[in-house]
Amino acid sequence: MKLRLQLFEFEDLPWFPGVIRAGMMDYLRFMISALNTYQPIVPLLRAALQATGQQRLVELGAGAGGGTEGVTLALRQYPELHQLRVTLTDLYPQPAAWQLLARRNTPAIDFEPTPVNALAVPSTLPGFRTIFSAFHHFSPAAAEALLADAVRQNAGIGVFEGAGKHWLEILLAWTVLPVAQLLITPFIRPFSLSRLVFTYLIPLIPLFTIWDGTVSILRMYPPAQLLALARRADPEQRFEWQAGKVRHRWGPEVTYLIGRPWQKRVLA
Repeated sequence: MKLRLQLFEFEDLPWFPGVIRAGMMDYLRFMISALNTYQPIVPLLRAALQATGQQRLVELGAGAGGGTEGVTLALRQYPELHQLRVTLTDLYPQPAAWQLLARRNTPAIDFEPTPVNALAVPSTLPGFRTIFSAFHHFSPAAAEALLADAVRQNAGIGVFEGAGKHWLEILLAWTVLPVAQLLITPFIRPFSLSRLVFTYLIPLIPLFTIWDGTVSILRMYPPAQLLALARRADPEQRFEWQAGKVRHRWGPEVTYLIGRPWQKRVLA
């Protein structure tokens, strides 16, 4: 599917209730973690970290941290990355979810409790930047600015979307995934009474999840568009860029864009 529609997602709207947004993010985190959605990109991210000599990841638009734990633990299995640290950031921080991840993975995962604009990351947050399941939220102009900020600060960046942009994925968002959400919600941690209320009594979380999940796929940038954004963000060709799709062993795809400075060095 090459079509990209710049529709809106409710979770992007400033007035959207935080309790509903948090419930949606918690569900997304649970599903991404349970399915190991981002395991196929671990070798790609490892190679990028080796090339840039980084031992720090700064996750932009982290939401509730879906995928972070699995990817972090997998990367730390490699001898040259056993000291890897990850800092979670977001324009709408989710400290309740992040504290759970940080406690479970000290000192590998920490977080920035104040809002962080992915288009202008503070210099106090150095490291290789990643963005999981969130790049589609940015319009072309904003996406280009996000990449340009990484180039300007000479920070490598990896963009990863846990889908391949297929019509089948939209069908799943309307059929299988809502049923799964109803079944797994009681098991999502940290426990939240409001999550139960707005899933079962007043089912706003499932309804908004269906809409936002559908729009997410329609807003996704396929690899060719990711590379076009990167080239516009990096007119002086300071970075080496690659984009494509990798397939999970059980079928689903992950779309990715990775950019790193041409100057390379390998970790000792």
